[in-house]
Amino acid sequence: MSEHVYKHIELTGSSPKGIEDAVEQALAKANETLHDIRWFEVTDTRGHVEHGRVAHWQVTVKVGFTLS
Repeated sequence: MSEHVYKHIELTGSSPKGIEDAVEQALAKANETLHDIRWFEVTDTRGHVEHGRVAHWQVTVKVGFTLS
């Protein structure tokens, strides 16, 4: 097994569709500039309410990637 060193950052994705889509949005955006993303951890979930209904979800994720 090879040794790895990981760096992690925190991101918040949002989506009117749901929690999973908010995570996907954050990961897709991170993937545009980061390489070797290996894991994520949901650290916070919240939502925005308009007129008594959920308008969109906000999910904060810790994203880990390997360093070269």
